[in-house]
Amino acid sequence: MRLKDIHNLFIKEGIESDPRGLNVVELDLLKRKEEYGDLLDEKKENYDIESLTNPYYDSRILYGDENTEVKTVMVGIDIESQEILLAKQLINSGTKIDLVIAHHPEGYAYSTFYGVLGMQADILSKQGIPINITEKIVSKRMEEVRRSVLSQNSERVYDAAKLLNIPLMTAHSVADNHVAAFLQNEINVLNPMYLKTIIELLNKYPEYKHASKIGHKPFILNGSDYSHCGKVFVDMTGGTEGPLESFEKLETAGVGTIVSMHLSHKAVKVAEEHHLNVILAGHISSDNLGLNLLFDKLEKRALEKFEFIECSGFRRFRR
Repeated sequence: MRLKDIHNLFIKEGIESDPRGLNVVELDLLKRKEEYGDLLDEKKENYDIESLTNPYYDSRILYGDENTEVKTVMVGIDIESQEILLAKQLINSGTKIDLVIAHHPEGYAYSTFYGVLGMQADILSKQGIPINITEKIVSKRMEEVRRSVLSQNSERVYDAAKLLNIPLMTAHSVADNHVAAFLQNEINVLNPMYLKTIIELLNKYPEYKHASKIGHKPFILNGSDYSHCGKVFVDMTGGTEGPLESFEKLETAGVGTIVSMHLSHKAVKVAEEHHLNVILAGHISSDNLGLNLLFDKLEKRALEKFEFIECSGFRRFRR
């Protein structure tokens, strides 16, 4: 399959798994097209044209010929310059690598990924918080993240890939959407009474089984085994950790338990203050689950298996 076809499939499947719902995503893209149409010609020159059809700034082809035929893929949760050098060394040793896929964004996908946080407003609204409130608290968080990336040297990995002529792409929100939708659906079907039942569910999946073997098992951070779940919110997509103000609003909206990849110490304290149970499923293991669900769809579409070279915390588990 060609590089651009892989990318287009990832965006399509990311949209279909988007927790906001297809109608909201389509409205978001329509709004962008209207804004673009209203720009003066000189401002259109530097406009991110791909964002008119791809709602995920953090999932992009960073380098490479879009018509490159891809069969062997090196995949890592974090791809830095050292992984690009590793790929080149493997190639020089006779290993075929057609493409490197990073989960966490780099290059342009990193410098603009704060834009993805906007989807959190609609995700939180679906939990019962008024949209006018979620838009305001999320926009404040977006500005914090935007400022945090301004000083970063975001082009290092892109430059390494370009200099060594190794095709590189990122697949962040398109994968995170999959793990969020998958786990939310599984938990809704299970309708657990106690937190320990959610832990037992997570431990059935190979990604979390593997994580447990290396010391990163899912665990209850706020609450105990027999704490009642109440309404469960799986919070695993939207760029990065959301606004601290959301925990008070989630409590008011009737959410009892949050299942997350990771939360900062400060966020955990605020969640506890608002009586929310918190289960940390695990960061890298959850990223793996999202990627594997996405890659299963890729291989189904291609009607053949790709060869995956695992690195930087990625492990391929097929379903």
